[in-house]
Amino acid sequence: MDTVALMKQVIASTDKVVKGTDPTQLGVQSPCTEWTVRDVINHITGGATMFAVCVEQGSAPDDLLGKLMGGDNLGDDYIKSWETASSRALAAFEAPGALDKVVKLPFGEMPAGVALNIAVFDVLTHAADIASATGQTIDDTALVETALEVGHQMIGPDLRAPGIFDAEQ
Repeated sequence: MDTVALMKQVIASTDKVVKGTDPTQLGVQSPCTEWTVRDVINHITGGATMFAVCVEQGSAPDDLLGKLMGGDNLGDDYIKSWETASSRALAAFEAPGALDKVVKLPFGEMPAGVALNIAVFDVLTHAADIASATGQTIDDTALVETALEVGHQMIGPDLRAPGIFDAEQ
């Protein structure tokens, strides 16, 4: 499957889970041991913006990276913030020639197509975390299996460490 088309499916599934999260559930502990549901949504929102900026500009400035990775990316409307960030990321990856670019992410330089694979795995993994914490499901098992396979290809044992890519669940 085309990776951009796969990302569209991932975003659609994530949209459903984020929109299905009641504001009273934002403080619920997620399977990510140090993050609440709000923290996870904040992470994927900041990450989507980071991927978009890196594809649009080649890299994200350090001051912006600090905000995206450690600041509040949600404000008062977590749903709208996620929708805006994910739409921007998708538009960046869909732009003509985008997948031919080399982008600089916080963990190294790589082709934009590789960065897109990371985004597919990361976003759907965290959508599953949100779903689990809020009593929801992701019903598209083929999508979950595909994203999991992408993750297995991208994340080797050397990257399995608390705070980076914790043990698989």
